[in-house]
Amino acid sequence: MLTTDSVLALAPDDASARAARGLVSASKWPLRGADEAAVWGECQGSGSKPYQTQVDLAGPAFRCSCPSRKFPCKHGLALLLMKVSEGAAFSGGPPPAWVTEWLASRAEKAQKQEARAGATTEAPADPDAAARREAQRWQRIEAAGTDLARWLADQLSQGLGALNPAAVAAWQTTAARLVDAQAPGLAQRVREAAAHIGAAPEHTLARLGLLQLACEGLARRQALPAAEQADLRTLLGWPLDRADVLAHGTRQADRWCVLAVAQDEREPKLTERRVWLHGHTSGRRALLLEHAFAGKGFEQGWVAGVDVDATLVFYPSAAPLRALCEAAVVVGVTSLPCLQDEWQLMAARVAANPFVPLHPMLWRDAVLVQAGGWQAVAGGRALPLAMHDDDAWALQARHGGQPLQLAGEWDGRRFAPLTAWGVPGLPPLWQRGAA
Repeated sequence: MLTTDSVLALAPDDASARAARGLVSASKWPLRGADEAAVWGECQGSGSKPYQTQVDLAGPAFRCSCPSRKFPCKHGLALLLMKVSEGAAFSGGPPPAWVTEWLASRAEKAQKQEARAGATTEAPADPDAAARREAQRWQRIEAAGTDLARWLADQLSQGLGALNPAAVAAWQTTAARLVDAQAPGLAQRVREAAAHIGAAPEHTLARLGLLQLACEGLARRQALPAAEQADLRTLLGWPLDRADVLAHGTRQADRWCVLAVAQDEREPKLTERRVWLHGHTSGRRALLLEHAFAGKGFEQGWVAGVDVDATLVFYPSAAPLRALCEAAVVVGVTSLPCLQDEWQLMAARVAANPFVPLHPMLWRDAVLVQAGGWQAVAGGRALPLAMHDDDAWALQARHGGQPLQLAGEWDGRRFAPLTAWGVPGLPPLWQRGAA
């Protein structure tokens, strides 16, 4: 079920959300229509020909003929905002040809993806050459792991007290060598450890400990179970091919609760989106991780606070979280799951794979308090929050300081709320990033 907040949460940035609000006017839309599958409209822009805008409600997924490189564009957002607030004003009847053709092409694409996933993958053109390349890469990485272990021992023999910001240059050199050895994931871990030199030595030590664990895993890689080998490969920054995951990954059909959606700029022109799901029947948590380049945005929209019927295909892991989604259909507002102790669930994941950077958490009946920074207090525990003052005060004002249901991400030190409900079964009160 779409609401104004959930639509605005789909905006790629605040400017798009503001621009969309400015287009919520019937005079700007000479054509508006909707049925159970889609919403469509024509928006009069600066040119003589109106922009054709359409939304597949199963996603939602967007398409517009405007030249904007943002996704969804302001026209798609405005169209959905009007559908939420003025649904009765949208005409019924059959959609125009440009809508039916797009919906048909999406359905055909989904069928082809499903067929490819179910088909047996073809053998490489030269499997021996591929095996040699893989073996050579492992040799380079394992040699780099040996050098990294020696470097870690040198750092600890000097003592953390000897570390200072001037050491960052040397650490960056170590990271660059790991990139040259085709282990960019380890290089990123070294950079993260260097970022805390001086300011938070305990965090630096924790990261060095994980790097040492990775080195030990590399040294006995072939003796590890297949799932742990897959986690080690992910840690190295050696991604699995999407087609391989679809062909060989574990499938889980369920009614999935969309707990939260987070969208961040990781670097210039690179946007990362994380969609956190919970399976009502299976009890599994899942992460849909996607990236968009050069402001192109994401074709598929995800709205926190709804349930979707979908089949997920999980990446191999000792603590499977990341997954790919096959066709998903929104089936209603979520009621939120009744869960076991979140700490026990998270502890089991950490024990199985200590390298996971973010963990999904659903914190029930939490009260926000300010005590040397914002905290969420529930069940005898107080979680330090990574939350802006403006968001915290706005949420307090909306719900009058009453208990909240919070979904978000735990990074090992702080909990970052992404979605907040006042009453389970109703749309969220607040979502991070919603204007």
